[in-house]
Amino acid sequence: MGERAIRLPPAILGRLARSRATLSRTWIVGRSEVRRRAGPVIRRSFDAVVGCTGLLLATPVLGAAAVLVKLTSPGPVFFRQVRIGLLGQPIVVRKIRTMHTDAEKRLESLVSKNESEGGVTFKIRRDPRVTPVGRILRKLSIDELPQLWNLVEGSMTTFGPRPPIPREVALYGVHERRRLEVKPGLTCLWQVSGRSDLNFDKQVSLDIEYIDNATLADEARILLRTVPAVVSGKGAY
Repeated sequence: MGERAIRLPPAILGRLARSRATLSRTWIVGRSEVRRRAGPVIRRSFDAVVGCTGLLLATPVLGAAAVLVKLTSPGPVFFRQVRIGLLGQPIVVRKIRTMHTDAEKRLESLVSKNESEGGVTFKIRRDPRVTPVGRILRKLSIDELPQLWNLVEGSMTTFGPRPPIPREVALYGVHERRRLEVKPGLTCLWQVSGRSDLNFDKQVSLDIEYIDNATLADEARILLRTVPAVVSGKGAY
């Protein structure tokens, strides 16, 4: 079954188009030491291996999570969400559903309770739209496991800034748009440094630090810190 066409509101499309134009003029991915040392073919092969191996190992966990979601919450188990990838291009990510099916409709009524500084991202520690099972899946990042398929297909990479949603990117300035200079990643520096406990500016700062300065050794450290960060559940909500 083919992917459905990605449709975004005209206002967001216009802002994304301007972002892509800016990024096309200022793209500096080639300056990163990581990308000098690990060529595109090697990195792509690594991502494919991680994605395929991860999906095989995660199959029992995904199966158990799917059963729990189906038994405890009406609606589909999996859903696809539009995110913004390399150079502002829309991509589709897969997730296990952790919210009630009317979550998007209820968002506007909850905006006043947003705990994220600056209002670019939306975070509530006890978001009422999240199901009880969904809280557990989010805490352990199990809901993100289907994104291993994005590594296989090449729309995401293992390490890199997390893929933002269109309405967030529509609020980006020039500084924040630098996050879109590289492919979005499955794990990143700010996710192993506090996750959602960090404010938006700090997340952006760590993403740009990674883009400009990360070495292969730095990526190895991120990988080693990812498992403890996931198991602890700190900053995940």
